[in-house]
Amino acid sequence: MMLEPFCLSIHSVVENLNSNTNYGLTESEVKQRIKKYGKNETVAKEPKSKWKILIDQCNDPIIFILAIAAGFTFLFNDDWLETIAIIIVIVITVIIGFIMEFQGVRSLEALRRMGFTESRVLRDGKIKTIKSSVLVPGDIILIEAGDVVSADARLITVENLAIKEAPLTGESRTIYKHINSLSKNTILSDRKNMVFKGTTVEQGSAKAIVVHTGQNTELGKIQQLGGTIEEQRTPLEKKLNGLSKWLIWLTLIFAILIVFTGYLRGLDMLLIIETAVALAVAAIPEGLPVVATIALARGMLKLSKRKVIIKKMEAVETLGATNIICTDKTGTLTEDKMQVHTLVLEDEILSQIQNKDSAYFHNVEKLEAFNVMMMTSILCNNVVLNAEDMRGDSIELALIQFAKKMHFNPRKIKETNPEELEIPFNTSSKLMATLNTNKNGYNVYVKGAFESVINHCDVIFKDNKLQEFKNKKEWMNRVNDLASQGLRVLAFAYKHHETKPEKENLLSQLNFIGVIAFLDPARDDVKETIKVYKEAGIKVVMMTGDHPETAKKIAVEIGLLPKNAASNTIIHGKELQFETQLNNTVKTKLLDASVFARVTPEQKLKLITLYQNNDNVVGMFGDGINDIPALRKADIGIAMGIRGTQAAREVADVILKNDKFITMELAINQGRAIFDHIRQFVVYLLSCNLAEVVSVGLAALLNLPSPLLPLQILFLNLITDIFPALALGMGKGEVDIMKRPPRKASESIMTPKLWSSTIIYGLCVTGAVIGITAYSHFILELSAKIINNMAFYTLVLAQLLNVFNMAESKVPFFNNEIVKNPWIWYAIVISLLITISAYYIKPVAKTLLLTNLSLEQIVLVIVFAFSSLALSQIFKRLGFTF
Repeated sequence: MMLEPFCLSIHSVVENLNSNTNYGLTESEVKQRIKKYGKNETVAKEPKSKWKILIDQCNDPIIFILAIAAGFTFLFNDDWLETIAIIIVIVITVIIGFIMEFQGVRSLEALRRMGFTESRVLRDGKIKTIKSSVLVPGDIILIEAGDVVSADARLITVENLAIKEAPLTGESRTIYKHINSLSKNTILSDRKNMVFKGTTVEQGSAKAIVVHTGQNTELGKIQQLGGTIEEQRTPLEKKLNGLSKWLIWLTLIFAILIVFTGYLRGLDMLLIIETAVALAVAAIPEGLPVVATIALARGMLKLSKRKVIIKKMEAVETLGATNIICTDKTGTLTEDKMQVHTLVLEDEILSQIQNKDSAYFHNVEKLEAFNVMMMTSILCNNVVLNAEDMRGDSIELALIQFAKKMHFNPRKIKETNPEELEIPFNTSSKLMATLNTNKNGYNVYVKGAFESVINHCDVIFKDNKLQEFKNKKEWMNRVNDLASQGLRVLAFAYKHHETKPEKENLLSQLNFIGVIAFLDPARDDVKETIKVYKEAGIKVVMMTGDHPETAKKIAVEIGLLPKNAASNTIIHGKELQFETQLNNTVKTKLLDASVFARVTPEQKLKLITLYQNNDNVVGMFGDGINDIPALRKADIGIAMGIRGTQAAREVADVILKNDKFITMELAINQGRAIFDHIRQFVVYLLSCNLAEVVSVGLAALLNLPSPLLPLQILFLNLITDIFPALALGMGKGEVDIMKRPPRKASESIMTPKLWSSTIIYGLCVTGAVIGITAYSHFILELSAKIINNMAFYTLVLAQLLNVFNMAESKVPFFNNEIVKNPWIWYAIVISLLITISAYYIKPVAKTLLLTNLSLEQIVLVIVFAFSSLALSQIFKRLGFTF
């Protein structure tokens, strides 16, 4: 691998690589070098195989315990129906998870296929078009406007070459290239004699020799940095797994206690084990993985319709937990295209004009200087004016677009003012000039850096006539002020000639017109989205490789910083020293900052690690190669689907197909609602299952007839539990959901308040079941079978009514998200219909041991069931539950 080719002369580079600038490599040499260096491919993250996706769906503690329960029921129960029912639950959960994640992988593959490139190369003395993957060091490549550079290469010849390197360096401005050797300590963004893999040619053309390919390119090094980072498990995965493990231990302890007490009482061991397995199945919410999976899948599908691709379902909920969003600037917060921001003439200064209509320019349009400036903008310009689209340098494109806005016709003006001569822009002269002819003679049009153009100017347009240019120092101060605001400034000059001037006199005694300042403007949707994030308690942090003043300008424009923000509120990359232990003062400063400028990919990575180590859930927006490590390290990596590089899309968790920043507000809203719903149906399922376990246990202790049989328990868990729980997941969420602060990253699914709510709701349902069992046994003296049926139906109805306890205590009982959710009512009706149908379908009724109940007995069922809801609501209104 060649070290620091930017330091060497072209001759030395070509000689070291044993190549020829006029002939290139031979095909036999290429084959040998592919063997030596490998293909020109960066190691892309391989898409998950179908089998890996399937295995991952099974890797869930509750799935494991259900599988064990299915094994026990098969071994100790003559009726296989219970075993089959548990297996069905497992299969449904796995299939839904598989389908949703596979859909995300397929969407990503469609985007991946858009990223393949070709290159023009000189081989065997002929120009050939080849796949970029077979480029090797020593190849001579030819690039021109519109090309994506396919390898790192040292420039041999350039023709007005300008490269957009924002995806690699984060620097938004176009970089003009040259072929001169550079010093050894030249940083990446200043290596102007090199072109890099993944960057885009804005204008001009060049010949270059490939020096690095594949993993040895700058892009490859960044991807390797990203590859060293372990993939983060989502907070939801951690929390659900933690809850599942807790439930498993609780279930095992409970089962052991049942076996131990049964053994002490001298009961039949087979009966003891059957009872323990039945109660273990009752304790575990079989519906939890199904309901959680379906809720996440629904959120995933809903977001996909809004152009948000979620690669892994759990990422939906993680979005809702995010309390810090880190974002690149160029192409994420900004349009990634220059616009005219300020126009300065001797007689007029107009600022922030990018969004103004034509009426705003009424006075300036009357000025001769303005009209000459527009002619210069159009004619001293290399934009290709195709019928379909325009291609060229972003500054020159901005000038053409501004001219069109001012009702000039660039195509017609170019036709009536043909170009006779051009002095192209280069890094030494820092200006461009054209000589154009028309029926009135010859006109010289010049644009470039202010300090270069002003040296050729003696007069200036003022009061619609030319006057001596006396106030150059004042103009220099104006330009410096614009540059200090993060704007890019171009100066304009002009000269009319009756006869054709000589080329060497083209730049003499020019007439100064004025300057135009440009800005890559903030995207339309960003300011409102930042406001929404602030209301939601989410901190937005800009991390950019761009100039601090440019970063500040955009930060103020989008509301990230106040208008009077001091420059020292921007933290420069050189201030970030992570090699030593951060003291509390420095750590606080970094955690409080909102804008970081001139940061490297490694510094972005370390900042995200700092946030995560301080109990934050971090989302990262990025579209460039330089964002890859940060995207991978963040809890949620978010890439742009249109402007984003293929490399960024590969490592991200979420891809925005429409590239709209505001789309994430919907995703975060959805994530928060899903987590709320997960909590609701966890409380619902656990309280229902608790009621089943305690009811059976208490009945045994009180020597009452059993209120539930094993298959009745499974029926409840699969029918009357799951449908209401699913309906909870279909809710829209509370109206104030985006005005709440984000929950803490360390906060578990089940808080102490939620555990107490679960126990209270479960005991209220238990009270109804044990109450009707005791009343039927001691007062009515009914048979054990009828008592069992009455208790079973009471539990069915009480569990269905329990869903109304899931609304927050601060909202009225008849006016809340639960009552207004039509799916809740559908779920109750469906569950009741299934329960009634079970009675009329003889094989099912026989399996569940269902019998006839009188009208009086049915009324008792209704009374006891509703009493459980009434009791729960009393506790809720007294503040004992959420």
